[in-house]
Amino acid sequence: MLFHKINHSAHRSVFFVSPKIIWFSSLFMGILASIPKILQLHVTLVELAVDASIAFLFSLSTWYFNIYGLPKFSSIQVTNRFFNLRLFYSISFGLVLMLILVGVHQLLFPRYHFQAMILMYQFRGILINLTIYMFLYFLYQTYRNHQIELELERVKADHLNAQYESLKQQVNPHFLFNSLNTLKSMVEIEDKHSAEFILNLSDFYRFTLEKRKQDVIPLAEELSILHSYMFLLSARFEEGINFEDQIPDSYSTSLIPPFTLQLLVENCIKHNVVSLEQPLTISLSVKNDMLCIQNNLQLKINPDPSLKMGLENINKRYQHLTNKAIAIAENSGSFTVKLPLI
Repeated sequence: MLFHKINHSAHRSVFFVSPKIIWFSSLFMGILASIPKILQLHVTLVELAVDASIAFLFSLSTWYFNIYGLPKFSSIQVTNRFFNLRLFYSISFGLVLMLILVGVHQLLFPRYHFQAMILMYQFRGILINLTIYMFLYFLYQTYRNHQIELELERVKADHLNAQYESLKQQVNPHFLFNSLNTLKSMVEIEDKHSAEFILNLSDFYRFTLEKRKQDVIPLAEELSILHSYMFLLSARFEEGINFEDQIPDSYSTSLIPPFTLQLLVENCIKHNVVSLEQPLTISLSVKNDMLCIQNNLQLKINPDPSLKMGLENINKRYQHLTNKAIAIAENSGSFTVKLPLI
C-alpha cells in the first residue's frame, strides 16, 4: 500500500508512507537521472554510479524532509494549496542539500569535476524535489479526504444510532402504568380475559427486551407483537378502538425496524379521540409495495404532549436502511403513513 493508517497513543489515524516506496522511488530516480551520463562517450561505471548516487541520496533525503514537514511532525498549518510555505522550505532545503552532496562527492572523487556541473545538478534537484513534493501532496490530500469521509460516516452513524435508540425509547412509558390499571380493573370485576391480558402484556415486554438491539426484524414478528399490543389497547378502550390487518401473508418475510408499527399506533392514539362514541379505526395494508398505516382523523382538542420526534426518527431510519423516505398523506377524513418495504 502507498500509505497506511496507524494508531499512536491518542488513537488517531496518522499518515504513513511505506519505506519500500521511499527507497524504491529514490533508487529509480537515481537511475533515471544518470541516463544522460550513459549517453556520453567514454563514461566509466564508477562515474555513472557516483552520478546516480547523488540523485539517489538527494531523493531519499527530500522524501524524508517533506514527510517530516507534515502535521504529524510539524506545526505548520495544513493547507490545500499546492504552492505554500512547505514547498518553499522544501526547495530551499533541496538547493542547500545539492550543494553539500556535490561538494562531498567532489572531495571523494576529485577526478570527475562535479563542481563544473553544479547548475545542472541544481536543476535536476529542483525537478526531483517538485516530483516528490507533488506525489506526496496528492497522496496526502487523498488521505485527508478519506479521513474526512470516514469521520463524516462515523458521525452520521453515531447520530443515526442515537436517534434510533431514542426511537426505541418512544414506546410510551405511561403504557405500562395504564396497562396495569386496566389489569387491576379486569381482576376486580373478574373479567375472564384477565389471564389472556397478562400473557399479551408479558409477550409485548419480552419482545421489547429481545428485539431492541436489532436493526430490522421480519414483518411477521412485528405484526405478531402488534396484535398483542392491540389486544392490550382493546382491553383498555374496549370498542373505542378497531384494528384491521389487511396485509397479505406473502409479505411476512419483508423486513421492518422493530417498534415502528407500535409507535405509529401509539401516535394515532396520542393525537386522536378514542371513545365509544367516536371509535378510532386503524388499518394496515400494502399498496404499490408500500406498507400503509391509516387511521380516521378525529384530532383531540388538547392533544397529549409530544416531542414530534417519532415520525422524524422513523423517516431517518428508513432513509439509512433503504435510501427511501416514508410518505405521509393527510386529508379531512384520514391520516396515512406509508413505509417502504425492505
